[in-house]
Amino acid sequence: MPTFDPEVERLIALARAAGRQPFEALSPEEARAAYSANRDLLQPPAVDVASACDIDIAGEGGNLRLRVYRPLPSQPNEVLPCLLFLHGGGWVIGDIESHDRLCRRLANAARVCVVAVDYRLAPEHRYPAALDDAATALRWISANAVELAIAPDRIGVGGDSAGGNLAAVLALMARDGSAPPVAYQALIYPAVDLVADSKSYQTVTSGVLLTAATMHYFIEHYTPDVKDRLDWRASPLRAASLSGTAPALVVTVSNDPLCDEGQAYARKLESDGVRVTALHLSDQIHGMLLMGKLLAASNTVVDFLGASIGAALHAPLPAPGIAPQ
Repeated sequence: MPTFDPEVERLIALARAAGRQPFEALSPEEARAAYSANRDLLQPPAVDVASACDIDIAGEGGNLRLRVYRPLPSQPNEVLPCLLFLHGGGWVIGDIESHDRLCRRLANAARVCVVAVDYRLAPEHRYPAALDDAATALRWISANAVELAIAPDRIGVGGDSAGGNLAAVLALMARDGSAPPVAYQALIYPAVDLVADSKSYQTVTSGVLLTAATMHYFIEHYTPDVKDRLDWRASPLRAASLSGTAPALVVTVSNDPLCDEGQAYARKLESDGVRVTALHLSDQIHGMLLMGKLLAASNTVVDFLGASIGAALHAPLPAPGIAPQ
């Protein structure tokens, strides 16, 4: 039997009483509208940051919008570490606005520059469009570090759910030299195996906001060609090795079809010699980070994420000639 935080139980009951339809019962356009409509109901008010500005850069699909957050307190020309943040939403829903409040809090808590990416969504733009946009953003940030007042050797990647998938793949690409180096990866209940055949896919089928059926809906829109799901760029858990990727933070929750693969990814990182911090919450649900208005645990975890990201990206760099452990 699943175990829920009492506040999670109340949230699920409220959603049931409101007649919330699962995303898989909606068209992508309807799902996006429903996701957006819940923002003020679930998320605390936006906090102030030193600055937040949108920038359009050239992407493979045309203009690609980024939002650059500078934390409080910081000076405009103060050189800071940077976190490239990829939003969740199953590669189908979500955008810069859906995760704006989270990015603001992470910027302040970690005292880093956060750059959020408004990557293209499926099914209009299928795999690997979202990944291509994420990689374009990382390359642009690295190439424009001086103008952004960020330290090019202190760039991390992170994201929740589908965004965690993209961040994990970027870390692998960085290791292999097909993307700029990254110093850290923060993976929040990440989707790392689109084959979707783990035990948690078979057990988390009802009673929560994100079920196995919802994930299958997202995966089918993002990777309609089944063979693409075996590609490590879609399913990083299927990479031959994770050795040499950046130190990682992996957050998982029990009541989530992605739970088993996220935990497996943390174990594989560790067994492949990557320094990893794994945080598991047995009483929480997928998406909890965007529910801080109703879930106290959400705010605690956001603070933990900010502290962990900040500690990692502000840490002293290894001395020349000394390989990091």
